[in-house]
Amino acid sequence: MGNYDAENFDPPAPVAHVTLRNPATGDVLEKVPLLIDSGADTTLLPSEAVEKIGINAEENRAFEVQGFSGDTNVLKVARLDILFLNKTFKGEYLLIDRPIGVLGRNILNKLRIIFDGLRGEWREQK
Repeated sequence: MGNYDAENFDPPAPVAHVTLRNPATGDVLEKVPLLIDSGADTTLLPSEAVEKIGINAEENRAFEVQGFSGDTNVLKVARLDILFLNKTFKGEYLLIDRPIGVLGRNILNKLRIIFDGLRGEWREQK
């Protein structure tokens, strides 16, 4: 179970704390905050967190992304594992220069999550 974050979001929003793992070395970083965003196509990870486990962005690889407002950005890519709800998600993820990332539908569509906004909680439905 997780909680909504009222400190960084107004109104409060569901945030997951995931573990990032370097698949080559096994190094991990726990409790990386990601906004649970069913409107996001893909998962975006804080670049600083990814660098802490010894992973650099892939050379000569980047993707142009467009936000809800229509603004575009070019984001770098890194290959790593995300551990969340006792599952491992291996793949390539886009990197952002923010302290809180985004957990998008490329992962969320593989899960069942119940949101209880009145209580400010979310949980996995088994």
